[in-house]
Amino acid sequence: MSLDQLAEHYRLCGEALREADRDRWLAAMFAPDAARPHLFALYAFNAEIARVRDQVSQPILGEMRLQWWIDALEAEDKAGLRAHPAADALFATIERFGLPLKALLDCLEARRFDLYEDPAPDLAFLDHYCDETCSALFGLASRILGGGGAEEAARHAGRAYAVTGLLRALPWHVARRQCYLPGDVLGRHGVSAADVLAREKSVGLSAALAELRALARDNLVKAKQGVLSLPGPAREAFRLLALPELYLRRMERRDYDPFLTLVDVAPWRRQWALWRNNP
Repeated sequence: MSLDQLAEHYRLCGEALREADRDRWLAAMFAPDAARPHLFALYAFNAEIARVRDQVSQPILGEMRLQWWIDALEAEDKAGLRAHPAADALFATIERFGLPLKALLDCLEARRFDLYEDPAPDLAFLDHYCDETCSALFGLASRILGGGGAEEAARHAGRAYAVTGLLRALPWHVARRQCYLPGDVLGRHGVSAADVLAREKSVGLSAALAELRALARDNLVKAKQGVLSLPGPAREAFRLLALPELYLRRMERRDYDPFLTLVDVAPWRRQWALWRNNP
């Protein structure tokens, strides 16, 4: 494959990311020019596997899509996979930066949970899910940007960002009969996953959501503290941490309805927050 073809595949990753995950696309636009295409490839891969559930009619078809990526990553000869722009760009990025395949494979395995309607049993499960998906992404991005040793900051960053995202996505998850709210947290407040799926509002549900928002904020503080100890280039991977607080505050407004409110922030505010959060 020529360099021009590879460059085109990176460009296509950027376009796909802009449509599928605008927050990560905006954050990547602040990265150095040399690193930006590689972040596009990593984040486009994540966007593709994160939306598998929405693109298939039954879990087995989603399993097949995830397995395709697993087989592709484990294949020694990737010549036959070059027709897939996202895969081609990702493979080139993996080779360029020596990214650990295990992190990507673990992410794919964790995404199997998205395909089914089993509720998250407890907070330990949710933490593990966040670690294998979102935290891994922060860690891989920091490697691309020139820094190792970001595991602790990445773990807390991923939990903060992912929990905030799952709370924002509650209306969509309930619509497809999924509950990512951990059962032990719900139970402490007299609520069950069945209550959530039935869209039953209660003081207990409000308390459980407040506890999860507090958990996201606690991880956010720890992540930002950890970022301070990283070398300058690696900090750029954590620019996204400017956004969770914006969404968490929106969920604390008096007019917030966990089953109906579209938790969003004006694009200019997101861009401004990312610009101000100069690592």
